[in-house]
Amino acid sequence: MALVRILVDGYSLLHNWPELAPGRARHCAAARDELVRVLTRYHDADGTPITIFFDGNGAPAGAPKRKSSALVEVLFSRAGQTADQMIERAAHRFQPYGEVLAVTDDNTERDIVIGLGGMASSCLNFIATVETVLGEFAADLRHYNRTERNRFKQSR
Repeated sequence: MALVRILVDGYSLLHNWPELAPGRARHCAAARDELVRVLTRYHDADGTPITIFFDGNGAPAGAPKRKSSALVEVLFSRAGQTADQMIERAAHRFQPYGEVLAVTDDNTERDIVIGLGGMASSCLNFIATVETVLGEFAADLRHYNRTERNRFKQSR
């Protein structure tokens, strides 16, 4: 089956990616915003929709109402709910449509998603994938821009 969505445990990924928003607390808005920005770029390069789940009592005060879209969705758990529970629920709901990829360092969570027919990745493996894809995307873009500049110069 095709990969239909990437389900990311946002704080788990932030804790494993210190280069993202260096010097910032892992639970601060700036770190979350940087994660969303990088994963949006990843989506642009890869094309797979992404949902980023954050533990919390709903969206923090002052968070924009529409920070997410259908392609890069940002969700905060409600009081009494965890991001893990939300990932499990999403994996279950996406079952009929294809495989999901859960990105978390919680082994139990990964086992549950795999049991539901999905795939799982550790945070470090996913970070390596994101960095590789974004690097290749940047190189392709530089090559494309160089080719277009040369084509434009030749047509003048």
